[in-house]
Amino acid sequence: MRGVTFALCAFVMLTGCVGESIWAPDDVVAKSIYRHEGPPKLTLYTMINNRTGKGAHTSLMINGSQRIIFDPAGSFKHETIPERNDVIFGATPVVADVYTRYHARQSFHVVVQELIVTPQQAEKAINIVMNYGAVAKAQCAHGTSRVLAQVLPGQVSPTWYPKQLAEEFGTIPGVRQKELFEYDSDDNSKVLEAWDPARYKAQQ
Repeated sequence: MRGVTFALCAFVMLTGCVGESIWAPDDVVAKSIYRHEGPPKLTLYTMINNRTGKGAHTSLMINGSQRIIFDPAGSFKHETIPERNDVIFGATPVVADVYTRYHARQSFHVVVQELIVTPQQAEKAINIVMNYGAVAKAQCAHGTSRVLAQVLPGQVSPTWYPKQLAEEFGTIPGVRQKELFEYDSDDNSKVLEAWDPARYKAQQ
C-alpha cells in the first residue's frame, strides 16, 4: 500500500498540482443559467472501464438554485457550454444527456447515482465547487469526494479512487442507481460534433 501511495503521489507531482484554469465571461454564464424544476439533488457520475472494471473518472451534477456539473479535470468541452474551473453551467436535460453519452462508449459505461438532498445541502455543494478552483489531472475522485465529504459529513470520505467513491455513495439511504451502456467508437469527440443546440431549440 505504501508503494502505491508513493507512486500515486509521484504521478500527481509530475502532472502538476493545479489544473487548467478556464473562466467564461459573466454575461455568457448569466445567459446559460438553468434552473431545473426537480428537487434538490446530487448526481454522482462514475465512468467504469468495461475491460478492467476499474473506475476512470468521477463528476457531480448539482441541482439547487441552478443546475451545474462539477467535472474535475474532465475533457467535456463545447464552445456553447460555458465553464469556470471545471464547473459546467447550463446543465439542461439535453446537456446532461449529452454529457452522459459523451462518456459512455465502447470502452466505458457510466454509473449514475442520484440522491435527493435538502436545499441547504445543494447550495452548499454549489458554493463549494464554485470556489474549488481547477482540478489537476488524476484528481477527479479526490476533488469530488472532498466536496461530498463536506456536504454529507460522516457519509462520504475523501478518496483518490472513483469506484471506491461510488461504492461508498451507494450505501447512503435514498440513493438511486442506474447504468448507461453505449457501444460507439472510443472517439467520443463525435458525440459533441453531432450535437447541434440550435437545431434542438428549433425543434421545441
